[in-house]
Amino acid sequence: MNTITNHTKLIERIINAKPQTVRLGIDQHARDVVVAIKLDASVPLRSQKMQSEQLLHLAKSLLKAAIKMSSVYEAGPCGYVLHRQLQKAGVKSLVIAPQLLGRGKSRKTDKIAAQALVALLDSYERGNTKAFSVVHVPTEKQERERTQTREREMYRKERLSWEHRGRSLMLRHGHHITGKWWQKKRWETLKETLPAWMHGSLESMREVIEKLDTLEKREREKIEQTAPASLPKALGALTWVVLSREAHGWKHFNNRRQVSSYTGLCPGVCQSGTSLKEGSIDRHGNCRIRALLVEAIWRLSRWQPNYPPVQKLAEGIIRGSARKKLAVAAARRLTVDIWRLSTSRTTPEKLGLVMT
Repeated sequence: MNTITNHTKLIERIINAKPQTVRLGIDQHARDVVVAIKLDASVPLRSQKMQSEQLLHLAKSLLKAAIKMSSVYEAGPCGYVLHRQLQKAGVKSLVIAPQLLGRGKSRKTDKIAAQALVALLDSYERGNTKAFSVVHVPTEKQERERTQTREREMYRKERLSWEHRGRSLMLRHGHHITGKWWQKKRWETLKETLPAWMHGSLESMREVIEKLDTLEKREREKIEQTAPASLPKALGALTWVVLSREAHGWKHFNNRRQVSSYTGLCPGVCQSGTSLKEGSIDRHGNCRIRALLVEAIWRLSRWQPNYPPVQKLAEGIIRGSARKKLAVAAARRLTVDIWRLSTSRTTPEKLGLVMT
């Protein structure tokens, strides 16, 4: 009852202040949210912990009083449900890339984080567009599609883990086995060489592995069915669809710099005075896309050696670490080319790609 009373008093206090705009900095958690509230140009109010339902009630009450509202919170495991609820209520909601909010401070609390977020939002709305990076919020359909591709990858990784467990068990007892030992024909031959007491444990593992393998293949078939009929050679249907779904489609990117930045494959730079040094890639953005792109580059270097970004790789002249750096640069270029193809900005012939 006391919490409800305090929440009501907070709403009344804000409305009685008659602000034109209210900004909310939200530090979101699974059970609750911590909210810092800033009225016009005043100092933010003390951060408040509340339930998501109370936050929505606060927003709706202030909007009824003809107060403009905006909010910000960091992208994280709680997804975009709160963002959609706030948008539906009439709040201008922004989801941003996670920030290093405690830099240079010996204290880091949820309330301090909420205060820092509302300060960044105030700066952003006053014209400082570099205060933070706004995250593209996918549609609910795009989220479901991405979940499907990630579930397939989860099944694959779980299957590999159980394969390793089986090999580890056999190795501990003097049997060095490689490959897919669990497949039916291989297992029928293999179990004749193993002690009888081990059969039960490995049979149980095989049941789990076969189930995971079936689930992975089922999801893979569903995903591949959504791919275009014609694709660049060495870029399979699975890779193409997963890249598109991880990026939530390509149409929301406005230029090649945005595409390259999203991959996290851009080199770091350290410059001071006349000194300039490029470092390792920044690894911002989507780590799954990075892995897929680099794998695709090695395939392209074999099957499409005339594709300009991989020509030097295909020739085999460059060796060592320089070869890996060249592959990363080619992967960055490949992302831009996929974006151009997907948005009809160019043709495969202009890019030097052979289609299947």
